[in-house]
Amino acid sequence: MNVLIIEPSDFSPKVIFDPAKNLFEISGESRPENTSKFYVPILEWLVQYQSVLYWEKDKFGEGTSHVFEFKFDYFNSTSAKFIMDVLMQLDKMAQDGFSIKVKWYYDKRDEDMKESGEEFSKLLKKLPVEFIET
Repeated sequence: MNVLIIEPSDFSPKVIFDPAKNLFEISGESRPENTSKFYVPILEWLVQYQSVLYWEKDKFGEGTSHVFEFKFDYFNSTSAKFIMDVLMQLDKMAQDGFSIKVKWYYDKRDEDMKESGEEFSKLLKKLPVEFIET
């Protein structure tokens, strides 16, 4: 599976999805000009990765745990919809029996970021979300 790396800009977060290193992180600010153009490749990567995990599960048995870290400084309302789409895809993977977990980081002075993560987590069926104050 190819590594997905998207370098950050002033308007978009850094994305590192590296299965070989078991490193999955989105961090920074998310307010890209074209939110769909930014997030659709991430969603497509996750769908493809789920297919790879199915193959590995059949071939090697249960795989390792996957921790997806969300470290947003800020995201706008349009990004929130796509962040929820990412979380829903991860939730689907968890519902399908894969060991997926989310760590939602927030600055202790940023109650809004914590509350956003809590609101997202209420819409998930099986995906565990751990909230980490920084």
